[in-house]
Amino acid sequence: MPIPLSHILICRTDNIGDVVLTLPLAGYLKQRMPGVRIDFACRAYAAPVVRQCRFIDRVIGLEPGDDPAALMRGAPYDTVIFAFPDRRLARAARRAGIANRVGTSHRLYHWIECNRLAHFSRVRSPLHEAQLNFALLRPLGIDHTPELVELAALFGVSAPSLPAVAALRAQAPFNVILHPKSNGNGREWPLTHYTALARLLQAVPEIRLWITGSAAEGSLLAREAAALLAMPNVLNLCGQFDLEGLCALIGAADGLVASGTGPLHMAAALGRPTLGLFPPIKPIDPGRWGALGVQAQSLCAPAACLTCTGSGQCACMDAISAEQVAAHVLAWHASTVPAESGQAT
Repeated sequence: MPIPLSHILICRTDNIGDVVLTLPLAGYLKQRMPGVRIDFACRAYAAPVVRQCRFIDRVIGLEPGDDPAALMRGAPYDTVIFAFPDRRLARAARRAGIANRVGTSHRLYHWIECNRLAHFSRVRSPLHEAQLNFALLRPLGIDHTPELVELAALFGVSAPSLPAVAALRAQAPFNVILHPKSNGNGREWPLTHYTALARLLQAVPEIRLWITGSAAEGSLLAREAAALLAMPNVLNLCGQFDLEGLCALIGAADGLVASGTGPLHMAAALGRPTLGLFPPIKPIDPGRWGALGVQAQSLCAPAACLTCTGSGQCACMDAISAEQVAAHVLAWHASTVPAESGQAT
């Protein structure tokens, strides 16, 4: 039988994509228990995205030097869910006397700091990352694993409106974001393929390509993909927006193409046309990390290459062709073009 809950803290202190895929947990709890209050603790750099979620009552952005005891001490929480293991936060929750402290059982310190253990393995599971988060509810008496099609409605994310983004949006009738880099968090589609994609899309003058990434990634692209940045249908926006601005930009775009990285999951959660590019190897395949949304899709090579056991570039990512990706982008564009009316002769 479910435990009565009134004020829950969800802790997910890792990367943006992981954080976004945890938001449906809050959406489901809000639906199941109207009136429950849900706070969300994350790294400070990810907080601007979580603030766009209507299911979160308070966002706590944690800096590296913050004292976890200050967060937990005197807090009104009856439950804390560690969607990402954090020893210091778990210890602080126990010392603060929070009644229900949920953590995974394969972390030894959770046996000391947490009193409700979830028994499952993320690495060996066939489920998507967003579905796996729901296993953390079982120790609270809630046993539900949503189907993938259910999750899109549980993100509750909307994009902010910013004048700078609106001005960019007005410059071309159809704008697609290409986010080539992943900050080392996933297998990346080759930069030469992004360049080939941009060349293919030049055939449709209405399509403008926005290149996004950090300032450091922009410098890398300037060195390694100068031909891409020099193309007339490409606008280099690397380093020009903070995370809130990027969220606004994604919300205004007509689509986004990326490998398994945070902006991919942001776009999917916002309901934008989204195409994720993945290798066919577990646990980094689309079955575990694919974009989830009403207009989200993933591309993956049919079989793993011999170099897929390590990190970095491999042939199975090379095998996703620019023509395949262009077909998706052109389909997005075609869906926005009104059908020409004609008269019978």
